[in-house]
Amino acid sequence: MARDAGRPLRADAQRNREKILATAVRVFTEEGLDAHFERIAREAGVGTGTLYRNFPTREALIEAAYRNEVARLCDAVPGLLAAMPPAEALRVWTRRFIDYATAKFGMADALRAVVASGTNPYAESRELIQRALGDLMDAGTAAGAIRSDIRATDMFAALAGIALTSAAPEQREQAERLLDLTLDGLRATAPPRPPES
Repeated sequence: MARDAGRPLRADAQRNREKILATAVRVFTEEGLDAHFERIAREAGVGTGTLYRNFPTREALIEAAYRNEVARLCDAVPGLLAAMPPAEALRVWTRRFIDYATAKFGMADALRAVVASGTNPYAESRELIQRALGDLMDAGTAAGAIRSDIRATDMFAALAGIALTSAAPEQREQAERLLDLTLDGLRATAPPRPPES
């Protein structure tokens, strides 16, 4: 039986859930739809009963794992902004975005199976990520470190393009270079584009 979504989890149950989700991302990335629940449970350090109580179906686990990756990416923004200057926070976050995109691409077959079952795991993810990116860029603009004429939607498109061409592990170095080039273009010292007429 699935857990009651309205009740908060105990701390140990929440830790188990997080371990399951992190392990599921890695295993589905490695094995696709052939991933076994038993392996995910074993590597997460929980019993299969605990896994099935939280995620009664393969589709439920895949969707929750993907949504958890989106949440981790977006929820990192306040902490990054509290810990470092906005331009550095944006730099760190873009690396996390590539990590997220790599996991998403690795889980592509599993995510397609979820979509085929009638669920949309991507619902709201684009908006959530763009909002997180917008918060970072707004903070950078307010600090005078980032140009004000670049929209978060434009930066998201650039990041998505970098992820599409460079998210494979062997292409990570290229992705880092492309991120640096893109971020250099955001600096407030770069000449702004003329306003669109």
